[in-house]
Amino acid sequence: MLMFDLFQTFIYQPLFNILILFYWGLDQIMPAGADMGIAVIFLAILVRIILLPISIAGDQSANERREISKKLALLKETFRDDPIGYRNASKGVFRTNRRVVISELISLSVQVIVALSLWKIFAKGLMGEDLHLLYDWMPKVDFPFNMMFLGKYSLNEPHWQLNIIQSLLIFVLETLSILTSPFPTNRSEVIRMQLTLPFISFLIFSQLPAGKKLFVIVTLIFSIVLTIVKFIWRRFKSFREKQPTEEVPQNGGESGI
Repeated sequence: MLMFDLFQTFIYQPLFNILILFYWGLDQIMPAGADMGIAVIFLAILVRIILLPISIAGDQSANERREISKKLALLKETFRDDPIGYRNASKGVFRTNRRVVISELISLSVQVIVALSLWKIFAKGLMGEDLHLLYDWMPKVDFPFNMMFLGKYSLNEPHWQLNIIQSLLIFVLETLSILTSPFPTNRSEVIRMQLTLPFISFLIFSQLPAGKKLFVIVTLIFSIVLTIVKFIWRRFKSFREKQPTEEVPQNGGESGI
């Protein structure tokens, strides 16, 4: 119960209030009234910006994760007939790389927390059950909310069009990640990332409400743009490092005698 209270007070309630605040702001500037789908887009962008340091930290440890994978593969080959020995040796690898493991756990925990918050928002919050969680200083917002995104997609119902867009964006993101990665990618990784992952995502998210899919679509677009920016930045740094440094004359250069 304590964990749920902490989750609701410090994670869910702020996200819920921010979403409603975006909705209220849109209602002030849109002649036809606010669109909850657009509010979801703003919330997704804000969440990605807040989580940007975690994404950058994950990129910095990518090389270390690959080294861990190589070590585990070598240990698996070495202890092919000794599962107990492999288990003990693999524990040693993880103990010596605790920072990477902790970083992965934090990233996974954050993703799970955000996913749970979104589920609660669309399952209960926007249906009116959590309106009592709005802060006292929040402006008054008319209820029920406009849950039709662009007047076409009900955010409470599944939509196969958004599901296809989501899967295509996953394919594009994984393809860009492979093409721009400074590390070599093997065939199994290509199949898993470019084909298996989009297909499984299509099946898993097929019955989810459009509101959750819209949030995921925005985060995927954000990730695609971020991947391109990081690739350009790496190429720029590499170009700068290859530029010859200008030699500085010794002792003030030539004498004026």
